[in-house]
Amino acid sequence: MFLLNGNPISIDNEQVIDGVRYPHLRDPALRESLGITEAPEPEAYDQRFYWGVGNPKLLNDREEVDQDGNPMWVKVLGEVDGKPAMVDSEKRLVTKGLKSQWIAQVKDTAGKMLSQTDWMVVRKAERGVDIPADVTAKRSAIVAECDRLEAAIAGCADVEALIVVVGSQNWE
Repeated sequence: MFLLNGNPISIDNEQVIDGVRYPHLRDPALRESLGITEAPEPEAYDQRFYWGVGNPKLLNDREEVDQDGNPMWVKVLGEVDGKPAMVDSEKRLVTKGLKSQWIAQVKDTAGKMLSQTDWMVVRKAERGVDIPADVTAKRSAIVAECDRLEAAIAGCADVEALIVVVGSQNWE
């Protein structure tokens, strides 16, 4: 990464600096004379799992509390003194962690894959038409992979373990 006055700049594209047009800035001597410096690339991180470098997202669900440690509740539209207002419901306010998010995603993926052949299951139930063996095997494999992933995700002790599990998805 190259910087001019602290701002990223491309050395391969045409640039206009102080009114002078340069077709490229590949020449190190030219870059030096213009004050262009080379800086290390920012450390990469996977935004699905981290807020920033070394800052993992919440792994497990968390029931939220206020600054005094009191439980927080989901707000719903209600009434206070006969006027519409937001009031506490009976449901705790929960921030979903990565485990819950990935389990939901795995279930969604399996559901979408199964939905392609759900009509065959309905046809079997309504009219007794057999489901082809290859379709039954495929559906069983999808369910088994979903179950495997759910259990593996639930068992993750940290974000690094979750990354390994998510990378091991083996949908047919």
